[in-house]
Parts: sequence; structure tokens; C-alpha cells
Amino acid sequence: MTAAEPVDRFFRGRRAVLLTKHGKERAIRPAFEARTGCELLVRADFDTDRFGTFTREVARPGSQLDAARIKARKGMELTGLDLGLASEGTFGPHPAIPFLPWNCELVLLLDDRIGLELHGEYAGENTNYGHALVAGWDEAAEFARSAGFPAHALVLRPDHDAHPAIEKGIASWDCLREALTAALTASATGRAFLETDMRAHVNPTRMANIRAAAEDLVRKMLSPCPACGQPGFAPVRRVTGLPCELCGEPTPLVACVVYACSKCGFSREDPVKERTAPPDVCPCCNP
Repeated sequence: MTAAEPVDRFFRGRRAVLLTKHGKERAIRPAFEARTGCELLVRADFDTDRFGTFTREVARPGSQLDAARIKARKGMELTGLDLGLASEGTFGPHPAIPFLPWNCELVLLLDDRIGLELHGEYAGENTNYGHALVAGWDEAAEFARSAGFPAHALVLRPDHDAHPAIEKGIASWDCLREALTAALTASATGRAFLETDMRAHVNPTRMANIRAAAEDLVRKMLSPCPACGQPGFAPVRRVTGLPCELCGEPTPLVACVVYACSKCGFSREDPVKERTAPPDVCPCCNP
């Protein structure tokens, strides 16, 4: 193939497998099928919780990317397909502002036919991720409302975040009241650990972020290398140092984005649209 030929020829008419028991195909399928010409085969009969749970009963094997690779590879193994997808999310504190929650979603593509691995990402503050220790109904209801309940489900257990008695998928006020009564009755401390349920099928905010990651993946799939035409000519590094508009010294803001091809090694630096950075982010002007 030459770089001038349409890149979707690599994918059109093929089938890709996605293992999910939490309905993630609702976020991934629309952009993936419409724009790549692939058919998405969903396998919901495999328990992906064996690769880790947000509620900590099962530890994730390795990094976020490691877990996604394992899921995609398992789907390919079960179906015999040479194209696999997987989705994996992480939640925690904002990398720069620790008191804010942060969600990073990754949607991975493995293509054994052409030797390609790509992943799309979403990273941002658009999440209801959180938890609270509650001693009664008023505290529980206040946390629930702040978490977008009942549109977003909750998880409840007695005492602490590792208690084995756990109730997931709480999605109505009556169920929350019943679960809270049971948790407080079983509690040794008179408190219950209440947290957001981050599984995609009961968390529409997370589902939207998975959709954004899937759209990012599709953009990369349809971005050919200018040199060899291989799909996946995508950002691999962001270089900081955008000069301050006042003093001209480098700042922590991104100055250019480096794109690269995983097949032939061709790379290109694309400067960002902004020419300068405001002085308030400059270490010299605003130390």
C-alpha cells in the first residue's frame, strides 16, 4: 500500500472482538463500525472481572495497558479473530490537583494481521468518582446526591473499603436505604463505606468517557503514516517549553506534539496553535 491509498482498507469488512460484561459496546460500537467498516463482535459470556475489579476484590494484573492487552488477547483467543478490542479505566486523584478526582479511559486495538497496537485515550475530571464513611441516612443521602444517584449506581459495605460484605449496583433510594440498614447492622464501628459504582453499565459519565476514548482510537486508526501508509500515525510525545509572551523563557505548557509511525519509524513535530504562553504560568514571571 502507498501512503495515498485509503487507510480504512486495512479494516473494512473485518470483524473485531470485544470482551465486556458491562455493556461497553454501547460506547465503542457507533464510531468504530461507522467509520472503520469493521463489525464488532461482542462476547459478554466471559467474566472480565477476573482481570480486576474497581471494588478491590480482584487486583488488576499489571498496568492499565497490561490489563487491556490481556482482555483483547483473550477475546482473540476465544474467537479465533485476528482483531481485538479492549477497554480499561483507572480512577484516582488529579495528577496536578490531588483533591480533584481523575479518570483515564483507554480503548485498545490489537491487529495481528498487520502487527499493529493502538490505543485511544480520554483523561480528565469528568467523573463522579468518590467515597464517604457514613453513620446514618442523612450523610448517605447527601453523598448519593453529590454522586449523581440514582442515575449513577453506588456500592456499600460495612466499616471500610475492604469489608467482604458488599452490595453493588444500588440504583434506587429504597435499595440504598435497605442496604444502608444492613451495612450499619453488620458494622463493628457504626459506619458504612459508601462509594460510586464505576462499572460502565451503571455509570453513564464513565460510559461517555469510554466513548471519547473510542473516538480517539478511531481517529488514530484512520491516520496513515505519511511515509509508509501504515495506520496509526499518532502522537507519542508532547514537548513542553512554550515560550512566555512576556519574557520569552520556556514554560511548562506544551510547545509541540511529536507524531510517529510504529512500523517505519518516521516522525514529525507539529507545533501547537498557540505561539506563546501567558505570564501567569511562567516560572520566571510568576515563580
